[in-house]
Amino acid sequence: MAQTKILPSDDVLYTDEFASAVIEGLGATQKNIPCQYLYDAAGSDLFEDLTYLEEYYPTRTEIALLEKHAGDIAEMTDDGALLVEFGSGSSRKTNILLEEMKNIAAYIPIDISDAALEDAEGRLNTQFPKLKVIPIHTDFNQDVDLPEDYSSAYRLGFFPGSTLGNFERDKARQFLEHSRGILGPKSGFIIGVDLQKDPSVLVPAYDDAKGVTAKFNLNVLNRINSDLDGTFDLDKFRHRAIYNEQEARVEMHIESLEDQEVKVLGQSVNFAQGETIHTENSHKYTVASFEKLAAAAGWSVVQTWIDDGQLFSVHYLRPSQSV
Repeated sequence: MAQTKILPSDDVLYTDEFASAVIEGLGATQKNIPCQYLYDAAGSDLFEDLTYLEEYYPTRTEIALLEKHAGDIAEMTDDGALLVEFGSGSSRKTNILLEEMKNIAAYIPIDISDAALEDAEGRLNTQFPKLKVIPIHTDFNQDVDLPEDYSSAYRLGFFPGSTLGNFERDKARQFLEHSRGILGPKSGFIIGVDLQKDPSVLVPAYDDAKGVTAKFNLNVLNRINSDLDGTFDLDKFRHRAIYNEQEARVEMHIESLEDQEVKVLGQSVNFAQGETIHTENSHKYTVASFEKLAAAAGWSVVQTWIDDGQLFSVHYLRPSQSV
């Protein structure tokens, strides 16, 4: 596809890639938009809102686990370590670790949003004035060079929020391998993983009664309208969340309510009534299936913490001896 010149409406890093992804995805047999494009400025704000909803158990459950076990995590981590967060966003959960990890050398948040990095850096500098914060503005799936000044330091990766579930299983393994390469042999990795459970608990977490998740999902159509000259009428689409039992995942879709035609960058896209755009997956794991995945990526699970309701898990990984 020829490169398209578009002026983004928000702090967007890969506008041309967004155009290509949308045109390619809407032309597929199963229409799709990669989930990372849900998180423009408006989408990120809506996601932050939905994490406080009663139905959305992952955030509060993970926070409770981190608050309960942050001291254990600190004890398992060398003094003078680097805390490296992948996809740091607002760094909301990072405070919990920083309160206990008094002797780390620096905190390195990695994110594609300059605005999120600036906000987090300013807040953390106020809360932890002695903490050195070194933001890295990039996609954490790309090659990331950590500061050479800390080449001998223990590196503790942090990947909360069950974001791993957004990856297809093979892509999740690739991310874990990639992160091991960034962190190096002298490292650990704290990662949040959502657990398999009854769909009656899972589905409402992605289709809340207040409709916040629906606004979050449908917002990508607003983004297409704004950035790619789209003609989506949001009243003619609805949000859907379904549990795919075979794949052990919740899927988010945007469903067309009627036969219709829309345009994106001047190109026509036809929808049949009931046809969907697949926007996000959230894969769920058992402890055993996650340990198997981690092992395939060269990590060993040295500690696992699970809440009493068996909803969520937090794992401390280290590189496998055999790698």
